[in-house]
Formats: sequence, C-alpha cells, structure tokens
Amino acid sequence: MKAIQLEKPEHFRTIDIEEPKVAGPGEAMVRVHRVGICGTDLSGYLGKMPFYSYPRIPGHELGVEVVAVGPGVTNVKAGDRCSIEPYINCQNCFACRKGNSNCCENLQVLGVHTDGGMRRYFVVPARKLHRSKSLSWDQLALVETLAIGCHAVYRGNPQAGDHVLIIGAGPIGLSTLEFVKLSGARSIMLDLNQQRLDFCKKRMGVNHTLLSRGDGSEVEALKELTNGTLPTVVIDATGSNKSMSQALNYVAFTGRLVYVGITTSEISFGHPLMHRREMTLLASRNALPQDFDRIIKLIEEGKIDTSPWITHRSSFDELIAHFPSYTKPETGVIKAMMSLD
Repeated sequence: MKAIQLEKPEHFRTIDIEEPKVAGPGEAMVRVHRVGICGTDLSGYLGKMPFYSYPRIPGHELGVEVVAVGPGVTNVKAGDRCSIEPYINCQNCFACRKGNSNCCENLQVLGVHTDGGMRRYFVVPARKLHRSKSLSWDQLALVETLAIGCHAVYRGNPQAGDHVLIIGAGPIGLSTLEFVKLSGARSIMLDLNQQRLDFCKKRMGVNHTLLSRGDGSEVEALKELTNGTLPTVVIDATGSNKSMSQALNYVAFTGRLVYVGITTSEISFGHPLMHRREMTLLASRNALPQDFDRIIKLIEEGKIDTSPWITHRSSFDELIAHFPSYTKPETGVIKAMMSLD
C-alpha cells in the first residue's frame, strides 16, 4: 500500500509499504479515513519540532474504522468508528503508574516518534481507541486537537468569571478556547494575525480579541478588559520562545501561566516579576484518555460545534503539493484535513 513519508525537513515522498496482516493480542487493525494536519506536523515539516525523528510517516489526528481485533480485545469490534489517542505509553514508568500516560517517560507518539496514519491501514493498541456511534470521520479526527486544549485548560483551572488570555489563534489556541468557554470564564484572544482574530470573533464566540503590535500596548489593553487586574490564567499556544518569554507580563497577581506550545529555543524572563506576583508556571503536554471520552460526548451532545474548524482539504494524492501552503498564515488555514476515502 502507499504511504506518505516525511523523509527529512521539507521533503515528503510517497512510499510503498506492506499492509498489516493481523492484529496481535490487545491490538486492533484500523482503516484510516481522515488525517488532521496539526501544528506538530507543520513543525516537523519545517524541522522545528524537538521530539520529531526522521524519516517518519506523519499523522496523529485520526478518524479510523476498526477492521479487525486481536485476542483479548473487548473494548472495540470490527466496524466501530473511532478516534485514536496517539500517545503510546509504556504503562510501567513513574508517570504511567500515576495515571499520567500523556507524559510517559518512554512515550511514542504516532506520527512523531513512530509511524502514524498517513497510510490506509495500520495496527494500534486497542486501548488507544475511543468509539463513537454518531461522529463523522472529520469529527473523530478533530478529537485529538480538542484534547490538547482540554488538557491545557485543566492545567490552568480557570473558574467561572475569571479572565483567561489565550495567546495564539491557531488550532491549539482555538481548542483551548472551546474549554475556556465551557468553564464559564471570559476569553481574550491575542494574536499577530488580524485575519485569525476576525475568525475567532465571527465564528468561535471569543469575548475579546487583541492584535499584538509588539509595542507593549497589550498590557494596558488587557488591564482595561480585566478591570485593572490582568488575566487570572494565561495560556500560550504559540510555540514561539519570544511570546512565551513575554507572556509573564500578562499574568495577574497569583495567576497561572500555561505553556501548551513547544519551542526548541530558550525561554528567558526576569525572576522578580514571577516572584512578586507569586505566579504559577505550568506545562501542558498531550492529553489523557478521559479527555478523549469527554470530548466525544460533548460533540455528540452538541456542546462543541466542529463546523467552523476545517478550512482546507486535501486528498491523499494532493497532500504533498498542498502541504507547503499550510505553513503560511496568509493562506488562512485553521485546520487542514486529508481524506483517504
């Protein structure tokens, strides 16, 4: 069968690989219907993702159909429609024993550390499949994106009435926004791109947007929006070391700053600012199994509207030609989706 491989940064190719023959104990064979294009895929393509290894078959935002199951599998059966939790954890390390499978010490993420879903069939641990009877293939592929935001908001723990600043209006920032809204907190979106901010205002229900001008005016604007206190929770979803270094200036006294984006560069800030405000600095990595189940239920119940998300589409045969455009903000990409139907 055909697969798309990122041989090295900025160099995709189509390769021939063998189809899997059988699912082993505890495994399921799946047929891939949709692959969402994630910021990790873009960073891997550009050579800016620190955990990425090459060559690699990308794809970890997946809507799949179970084709066959191996011995001992009871949670799914052939014909089930599923989202894949792509974080293959060892189940034995300290983090796994604590229930933090998202940051397993030996973590293998599909499409990052090990080959992912840009191929028609592959085998995955059945415990990583999350079923839905009603979600479309597109919606199933969006679950992982939303899970990243779900976990970031859990880490920041905003309360109803809090002001939450989200920095970066890309897919991860937007997934974060969904769960800020569900918390009852008030959302503020900050970005360099006015087109993305307009999208947030018109389609995503954000309370306030701010265009970053890089002149320090953002702090005063945030004070105006928060009755002088600044946001209680700030979530940086940019993956920019400059933004992540600057983000401390936006956090209220006793507030919390969550880094959900990742950078290969150093982050630096003066300690007195953090100390004086007694800030809490948090990382957010991946998501937990319960996040996937919660999101599927929220979409099924109509509490998350996925209709604004997908702005660009590619077939399997078109993806290599289309992919470079997805790295350019001026193309207006929010979420690109590849179909293998």
